Amino acid sequence: MKFTKYHGLGNDYIVLNPAEVGRELTEKEIQRICDRHYGVGSDGILWGPIPVDKDEVNCALRIFNPDGSEAEKSGNGLRIFSRYLWDQKIVTTTSFKIQTLGGIVDVEINSNSKLITVDMGQVSFRSKDIPVRGQDREVLNETIVIEQKPYTFCAVTIGNPHCVVLGEQATETLAKHLGPQIETHSLFPKRTNVQFLEVLDRHNIKIEIWERGAGYTLASGSSSCAAAAVSKKLGYCESPITVHMPGGTLQIQIDDLYHVRMSGPVTRVCDGTIDLEVFTV
Repeated sequence: MKFTKYHGLGNDYIVLNPAEVGRELTEKEIQRICDRHYGVGSDGILWGPIPVDKDEVNCALRIFNPDGSEAEKSGNGLRIFSRYLWDQKIVTTTSFKIQTLGGIVDVEINSNSKLITVDMGQVSFRSKDIPVRGQDREVLNETIVIEQKPYTFCAVTIGNPHCVVLGEQATETLAKHLGPQIETHSLFPKRTNVQFLEVLDRHNIKIEIWERGAGYTLASGSSSCAAAAVSKKLGYCESPITVHMPGGTLQIQIDDLYHVRMSGPVTRVCDGTIDLEVFTV
């Protein structure tokens, strides 16, 4: 089973082409491939390109988390998959469209293919869109109680759900401790990605990330978009916003309708072959 591996600021994905694999993967196979001890190791699998019957779309992509669940959208995943399409000459134009469960996205690749811009679409703060339980509303400056302590948060969707926790210094310890409890909180019927936000100045923020279905991650494109959108919505920042993460930085542009464009690098790691023995041990 041939694969290609890339990372976006330390957020690594394996690309598997369905045409080369020849069959669907099982949940257990996805878990084993992503396992860093018993498999290749990654923050997820990018399953594509998948042919689509739409003239305006080049192909479709499915995104799988390390626990085997499927994600609607991933900013880093989309940049990585775009680089793969370009490297494999599956696309030959610097602008193209990819269909995901979270909607169709526009991609632009710069001349050296290492910096990629993804139009992530429009952010919504409405509870029914995210989703968040309760009456339909914009989920801004609400309270969630974890271990008998209240935390202020905002919730958004950019094709996938996010909970941005405010008022705390963004640390790895905080993300690893509170992240899994917030991800699976009853407020979020589809679980949620979690960001811990620290505002640095009018154009810079820092986040630590707990990713739904993946756990603690060094960087996340959709998380960066969500945290930047909240920072603008609450008046803390103005566009453009640089998002600082343990793995590096992403540049986020947000217009007044909260349409978001994300730019960042992609690094090719390796090509390889997964031996089928890995699924039998």
